Amino acid sequence: MNNSRRTMLRATAMCALMLAGAGASVALKPTTLLADQLPPIDLENQIPRSFGTWRVDERTSARVVNPQAETLLNKLYSQLLTRTYVDTLTGERIMLSIAYGANQSDALQVHLPDVCYPAQGFEVLDSSFARIGEGRNEFPVKRLITRMGSRAEPLTYWTTVGDTVVVTGTKRKATQLGYGLRGVVPDGLIFRVSGIQADTSTALELQKRFVEELLPSLPA
Repeated sequence: MNNSRRTMLRATAMCALMLAGAGASVALKPTTLLADQLPPIDLENQIPRSFGTWRVDERTSARVVNPQAETLLNKLYSQLLTRTYVDTLTGERIMLSIAYGANQSDALQVHLPDVCYPAQGFEVLDSSFARIGEGRNEFPVKRLITRMGSRAEPLTYWTTVGDTVVVTGTKRKATQLGYGLRGVVPDGLIFRVSGIQADTSTALELQKRFVEELLPSLPA
């Protein structure tokens, strides 16, 4: 067999393998949305406007810090909720931001504050992991200390993929893959609380208290 024929056969075999791989990729691509199998999410009505000593501050509003255009935000997220709560006893304020996406495929994953805040001009001074809640209700969160000029904004956030809380890229990818192997596209959200406060330790403790007081008031 001459060299040209070997080259042609090799090229034909490679094309066949590529086509087979493409076909398998399409066949294995998840098509079922987990969100269609679960009760509907309604952030505006399911997140209480008051609980404990906290009330929504009607005079102010928090904004999602995201460098993307509004059209892309609407594509990434099915629902966005931003509120500012005030503690009626102490006057302390917490900004709450929740973004929910019914489709957590690779192209439509939630955008993380680690990227979005620097894109808005903030400097991330520190990041760490912590846990919120107690016992079986304890789960991981990530904390960032950010600053832009004189504005110091510590924040606490976590994300979900389906029913799993994830705060690292590795965990996110593994969870997403697990759903994908079952033919399911998971939903997900990012839950963020922040405050404009120079004393970062006090701010993060306040955020922890806010979350731990909010969670029991949410529907299962």
